[in-house]
Amino acid sequence: MIQHYLLSVKAYFSSERAFYQSIKNIFGFYPENIFLYKLAFRHRSAAIKKYNGLKLNNERLEYLGDAILGAIVAEYLFKKFPLEDEGFLTGMRSKIVNRIALNKLSQKLGLDALITADTDTNKQFKSINGDAFEAFVGALYLDKGHRFTKKILIERIIMVHFNLEELQFSEINHKSALLEYCQKEKLDLEFKVINELGTGYKKQFEIQVLVDGVAKDSAIDFSIKGAEKLAAEKVYHQLVSETSSANNQA
Repeated sequence: MIQHYLLSVKAYFSSERAFYQSIKNIFGFYPENIFLYKLAFRHRSAAIKKYNGLKLNNERLEYLGDAILGAIVAEYLFKKFPLEDEGFLTGMRSKIVNRIALNKLSQKLGLDALITADTDTNKQFKSINGDAFEAFVGALYLDKGHRFTKKILIERIIMVHFNLEELQFSEINHKSALLEYCQKEKLDLEFKVINELGTGYKKQFEIQVLVDGVAKDSAIDFSIKGAEKLAAEKVYHQLVSETSSANNQA
């Protein structure tokens, strides 16, 4: 209680009073290190250049927040669904932390109003809002620690903004999710017809997914769009799994 009171007094007399209050209104707490949160909402298009060439923006916090968010959501789902297998848990996590979902969440929370970026950046960087949310998670983790971050994400984000029962039966657009993932990681994505099987109404198409020129998985369907959707789902889960493993080993 005393700490909360001191932070509220600090926020009231700060030149960043409006920013402090925005965080309090959205997430229910006052920041301690306000610099971290200001940095979390500074897009690279508006990076602050330091004398030694260092550019201050939210990319490092986004990297950290992505790992923290994924781990907390994974643990929450693991405990929430004790009888479900790895495939179900991976799919549910993807529905919560994919770029499209985080973009919508960020706008719903009003975080887009806190982002500092160049004019028209939203048109060039489709994931700017979701990136800012991940960067916020990184800032929260550094400022308040793992336990507090977990509490905020579960009680004020997952339990409030995600209906897990509905989410179980919703379908993720894996092609869009894969495109968002590759855009975020600055990877080239290509869908290529590598084979045509049969003729007439029995004709099928085999689509190969290439990521940065490297052939990944493929899929076959009676339409090109259908094969692309199936192949995208395979590759998306592969990349998410690889990223998760790399983060756990880091």
